[in-house]
Amino acid sequence: MKIGMCMFLWTTSVSGKHEALLRDIKTAGFDGVEIPVFVGTSDKYRRLGALLDRIGLERTAVSAIGDPRKNLISPVAAERKAGIDHMRWAIDCAAALGASTLSGPLHSTLGHFTGTGPTPAERKRSVSSQRAIGDHAAARGVTVALEALNRFECYFLNTMDELSAHIDEIGHPHVRAMYDTFHANIEEADPIGAFLRNAHNIVHVHISENDRGVPGRGNIPWQETFAAIRGSGYDGWLTIEAFGRSLKELAAATKVWRDFAESQEAVYREGYRHIREGWAHAA
Repeated sequence: MKIGMCMFLWTTSVSGKHEALLRDIKTAGFDGVEIPVFVGTSDKYRRLGALLDRIGLERTAVSAIGDPRKNLISPVAAERKAGIDHMRWAIDCAAALGASTLSGPLHSTLGHFTGTGPTPAERKRSVSSQRAIGDHAAARGVTVALEALNRFECYFLNTMDELSAHIDEIGHPHVRAMYDTFHANIEEADPIGAFLRNAHNIVHVHISENDRGVPGRGNIPWQETFAAIRGSGYDGWLTIEAFGRSLKELAAATKVWRDFAESQEAVYREGYRHIREGWAHAA
């Protein structure tokens, strides 16, 4: 098991100016960081990867698609193509960074709603889009980990059962699933069962408190969660995803209107200890 820290707490564009912070995250004990991929060229991410190598941090990547003109399940072929091209760019950036996993709600447009639930036609279009994306990911040595999001952020895939069934339908080894404790806490009647039923497809895990603050301070059933994850044989990343108000655009997108901790340092330092102790206890 590896412990990661998502950089969303500070920024959507990590650069050399964050070196001191990255070094402190390393000093806190983290194995790696999760790097947002939203803007920039492959060269930018290659340089960032070299910086992370010097610090001694491994990395994963995370992204989302917020532009309806790049909708992977759109009935408009040109919009689906634009979405696939965007995903190819994100995969190229992740590969340049040295990340073997690119996670996020990369199945549909974040925050875009039709007023109804997902249709069979949308699922069919998604299968086609994801298979094309999976082929490009395989060529770059990257696995795309699709995320089920709560109903207030997307409508296409809300639960782990829906996501896992769709992954099975896609049937591509480089398109898999991720599990996020925050979203599961909202959408799943049984968050632990949702993980266990679908563990065979899960390649990435986000550790996120029910308020998206400090892991361990809220109402997520952490003891049972760690026991289920460890008992399943999962041995990948447990990455803290928390949000704050330091970046106005990101705070607005994630609906963060107040601070959830006394400091950002409390989030990653206490969060790291929470995961380390919870994992040990689960043994």
